[in-house]
Amino acid sequence: MASGGVLPLASLNHISIVCSSVEESLRFYMNVLGFIPIRRPGSFNFNGAWLFNYGIGIHLLQCEEPRSLPGKTEINPKDNHISFQCESMVAVERRLKELGIPYIQRCVEEGGIYVDQIFFHDPDGFMIEICNCDNLPVIPLADHTFTMAACKRVVAVKQQQKPLAVQAPPLQTTATTTAAQCVPSANKAMQRVGGEEAAHVSCA
Repeated sequence: MASGGVLPLASLNHISIVCSSVEESLRFYMNVLGFIPIRRPGSFNFNGAWLFNYGIGIHLLQCEEPRSLPGKTEINPKDNHISFQCESMVAVERRLKELGIPYIQRCVEEGGIYVDQIFFHDPDGFMIEICNCDNLPVIPLADHTFTMAACKRVVAVKQQQKPLAVQAPPLQTTATTTAAQCVPSANKAMQRVGGEEAAHVSCA
């Protein structure tokens, strides 16, 4: 890598998808995936549409020669695809069945942690994955340093051994401890969550 380091990037903004019919793809990304149409610059002199949700944009571009696009093929999890984290794989599968959208399922196991995956195509054969991939922790390789930006969930916690020097007033508690959002600090290895120290976090 040349001197000066990596590009000063901030986040993923959007992905662009060339489609045979902007109108058909627009209905799919709205009605199936829940994206919302947003204003597109009026200076563009070609057909397309912009959508946004889940912190990213999808830009649909009308293919000038729709017949030149490759047709749908067999669903292959190793094809190029975009992946969305979901709250309920059962609900996703049920909805795909209701819509009559073909899909395949896969399950990945790593160290006793299981990740469920569902793959299906958009109207032009671009593959979509729905998963619960944040079950897997994000573990930097030994020779790389990453800045973890958006922690979603505490996977495991270690009970605090020593009482705090100053006791806070008692709070109402429930039998179920819910996951908390956190932002890791480069200078703090452990995050305190509800009086406990997070021994392990999963970051999106």
